[in-house]
Amino acid sequence: MSLPMVLVTHPRDRLQTYFGEQALSRLAQVASVKLNPHAHDWSGPELVAAAQGCDVLIAYRQTPLDADFFGAVPQLLAALRCAVDIRTIDVAAASREGVLVSRASPGFGPAVAEWVMGVMIDLARHITDASTAYRQGLLVEPRMGRELRGACVGIIGYGEIGRRLARLAQAFGMRVCVHDPHVQPPDPSLDALALPDLLAQADHVVCLAPALPETDKLINAQALACMKRTAYFINASRGQLVDEAALLQALDQGAIAGAALDVGMAADQMPSPALARHPRVIATPHVGGLTPEAIAHQALETVAQATAVLQGRIPPGAVNAEQASRIFRRFAL
Repeated sequence: MSLPMVLVTHPRDRLQTYFGEQALSRLAQVASVKLNPHAHDWSGPELVAAAQGCDVLIAYRQTPLDADFFGAVPQLLAALRCAVDIRTIDVAAASREGVLVSRASPGFGPAVAEWVMGVMIDLARHITDASTAYRQGLLVEPRMGRELRGACVGIIGYGEIGRRLARLAQAFGMRVCVHDPHVQPPDPSLDALALPDLLAQADHVVCLAPALPETDKLINAQALACMKRTAYFINASRGQLVDEAALLQALDQGAIAGAALDVGMAADQMPSPALARHPRVIATPHVGGLTPEAIAHQALETVAQATAVLQGRIPPGAVNAEQASRIFRRFAL
């Protein structure tokens, strides 16, 4: 009896970094694995053609799965997103066709929280500025830095990453303020504040809120005007939470001291070039959660989900379990 077929859509040059050999090896124990041989992400007819005859699809973070796709792959049981963000998947269309959609749980909390601590130190001590100047052969004048100890960090969004960051910041001797309209922090040592109050008091404002319609351009000109001129803004969440024109203006005018960005409105949530090259900005190419530990967590969890589907079980992480009629029919559940 032949093994079921699982399609992994990651482009070939992203497979090891964003999926990994361990996950591939485990997947090969339960299914025949079909890989994307190209350096680009499949889309449209190319993706439909590749998915024919496949029982499960494991989607790279940029792979678009729309209504046309789900209507053209009659054998597909499940589309599994090897990440938390499933905005590239039309879940309603998948549900209409009876295809299960799932997501991985966030395994990148420690990595992103550490990235934030790293850029807070970098901004406060001008490390990147000095290092860049030295590499350019310039004479570097010493600049006075600032300690994190005794400073206030304002965390917007008290989810898993926010909780980890709060603990790390407290270990550095920082005061921690939190704004999250959906969560009341149980730790009495944290100050839960309205957003304007947090912005006015924080020396480091860290954006970790989810990307929702109500958080679109949450950090806008009005919000930036509430911040201290000596404060830094850090975004490790999603680009659409920031009005980039307003942030660029605030940096140009010295309304805030600087920013660190791991995300933005460029392709694949990368920082936008105009902000990334700004002299008051530290920018990284969406790598806050890019560590072997974080990637292994999500890839291995996705393999476990694929295994469950192929055995006729609804896996943890399913977002439309009641609509997964193809699984119910295939396995007479």
